[in-house]
Amino acid sequence: MTDYSELARQFIRTSHQMRKFGPQKKINETMHGEIFMVMFLSEKRDSVLPSEISGAMDISSARVAAVLNSLEGKGLVTREIDRNDRRRILVKLTPAGREQAEEYDRMSLSSAAHMLELLGEEDAKELLRILKKLADAARECPCTDCK
Repeated sequence: MTDYSELARQFIRTSHQMRKFGPQKKINETMHGEIFMVMFLSEKRDSVLPSEISGAMDISSARVAAVLNSLEGKGLVTREIDRNDRRRILVKLTPAGREQAEEYDRMSLSSAAHMLELLGEEDAKELLRILKKLADAARECPCTDCK
């Protein structure tokens, strides 16, 4: 019988090691903070509400405001009052923000491609197959541990 607890320990330990080093560290950086927010906004062609950002990043509105303040100070985003509803603030990337998003995207793709290249074609395809299977299983899992 398989000891899934021990496998889980190994999985967690390995995942932590992966996050700390090399290309995976760069990829992880794109999933948090300013970089994630710039990438999220770049996927939206129109302005978005801060609450949409909060929901996508699963962070508080105060944290969203802090990151937006920083991005605005760097000239990467603008915030405007919605003309149709003056209670709402709309966030949009500036041209410099779009350029920064493209650079982040290039860096992420390059890092991911490098990591997969280290595995070789067969192992890279197998890793992606397994990750997709895990993502699908987690999405469909009814237990509260997976949510």
